[in-house]
Amino acid sequence: MKEIYTQLLKATQDGIPFTKHPFKEIADNMGMSEQEVVDTIKQMQEHGIIRRFGASIGHRKIGITANAMCTWNVPEEDVENVGQVMAEFVEVTHCYERPRYPDWPYNLFTMVHSYTKEDCIKVAERISEATGITDYKLLFSEKEFKKTGTRI
Repeated sequence: MKEIYTQLLKATQDGIPFTKHPFKEIADNMGMSEQEVVDTIKQMQEHGIIRRFGASIGHRKIGITANAMCTWNVPEEDVENVGQVMAEFVEVTHCYERPRYPDWPYNLFTMVHSYTKEDCIKVAERISEATGITDYKLLFSEKEFKKTGTRI
């Protein structure tokens, strides 16, 4: 089964065909039925091999060019609850706890995407109001060098 998982991951890691029946095309190429492909993806999720199977949008192509890493100084005892609140914002695509450093007190990081820097700032202000965390910094992306998922 491990070999089938690996083959299916390789067949889908760069995206699925943009057709009415994308899993049928994958199945035909792998010598499987369309249902077997769908069932195998579900099995991989159930076994924790993959967490999810979803679409990745080329946000820059649709005009979402402002990206801000918001770094937050959150009391240790509040990280779990504050992180949950921050993660609920639709504009937040990533939310991570990271270690503090002597010259960097920020321990919670959120990635915010929007159409303008001003929009990102407004989102950070809304997050601050919702969580009560006022000590934060925004680091804006200047250039994207690479964006890919995990590869096998």
